[in-house]
Amino acid sequence: MISRLFSQLQRALDGQDAQATIREVCQILPADRLVLASSLGLEDQVLTHLVCAVHAQPRIFTLDTGRLFPETYETMERTMQRYGFRYEVLAPDTGELEALVRAQGPNLFYRSVALRKLCCAVRKTHPLARVLATADAWICGLRREQAVTRCAMERVEWDETFGLAKLNPLIDWTESQVWEFLRAHDIPYNPLHDRGYPSIGCAPCTRAVAPGADLRSGRWWWEQPEHKECGLHWKSEG
Repeated sequence: MISRLFSQLQRALDGQDAQATIREVCQILPADRLVLASSLGLEDQVLTHLVCAVHAQPRIFTLDTGRLFPETYETMERTMQRYGFRYEVLAPDTGELEALVRAQGPNLFYRSVALRKLCCAVRKTHPLARVLATADAWICGLRREQAVTRCAMERVEWDETFGLAKLNPLIDWTESQVWEFLRAHDIPYNPLHDRGYPSIGCAPCTRAVAPGADLRSGRWWWEQPEHKECGLHWKSEG
């Protein structure tokens, strides 16, 4: 059931730009009930900058799957030093992860889409559910330009999977706008972006791409584009 809060957010954020969206939602919601999801990607670094300008100690969480690049952890450290906050780090359930690897091996994701999604569920979606159960809204760095699976997403959505409001302040930004903002504010970012990685996830499932290639073509490159979501951001067509 869609909440009154969702309707309030839709009215308040209609037509607002990214900065105004962050300011407004931070006024509407108490700090402990609003979370920013960060994968340490470019968009999430922009949002971290914007949220930290409003809250000295915001709730910003990241999912440590156990298979991230060393550069991602370095970016995490640099970001905390720059803005003076601590990430809420969510890890997979130990028993669930051990059972998965015991049954399917460490690199199950290469064998089928179903197994890849199972791995994403254990390492990402289930930890995500734990943190979202403590919030009334979550902020994400999604942009329509990123992928065919994101073309229909809106600035303010109702997340049916997790039962709360979902805010996408950068939904209509271009990649150029993201880079311009990062450089203008000297925001730390993952150095892998300078080495041909426009979208960065787990190391075994991410590779560099040629200049000008689709932004997410290096993620799960063995799958078709319409399958390239991990379960965090599926949007119902209904």
